[in-house]
Amino acid sequence: MKLNRFLKTIFLAEFISGFIIAIKEIFRPKKTINYPYEKGKISPRFRGEHALRRYPNGEERCIACKLCEAVCPAQAITIESTEREDGSRKTTRYDIDMLKCIYCGLCQESCPVDAIVQGPNFEFATETREELYYNKEKLLDNGDRWESVLSKNIKLDKIYR
Repeated sequence: MKLNRFLKTIFLAEFISGFIIAIKEIFRPKKTINYPYEKGKISPRFRGEHALRRYPNGEERCIACKLCEAVCPAQAITIESTEREDGSRKTTRYDIDMLKCIYCGLCQESCPVDAIVQGPNFEFATETREELYYNKEKLLDNGDRWESVLSKNIKLDKIYR
């Protein structure tokens, strides 16, 4: 009998403390956002859609070292290159199969010239599978579109490298 009364008292105390917490939460600012119209903050280290960057003079950064192709665990990257007149290499083909990509960031980490990066865009859903096979032109367009954000994120990330 005493045990039963004791359990009821504990239950009532827990119920009241939970009710007080609920009342306090009603008056705090909301944590949710109206997603399509409001965007949350994204970390500078976020790994989203891939992009190829250019130098400020417009020349593409990729030197066709193929480190990103070699380090990719999903084997999603394909690179073909030719030699320029001055002896340096130039990519003729740079393809990423985004269906295979696991967004690990190893391609970005292995690149010696910060040519391939993963940008802040996470809204790249498509209706067909073919749209997720990115070629060099698509990757360069992404880089041109996001260059200001990409360069800022790379500067912020330098302290972790």
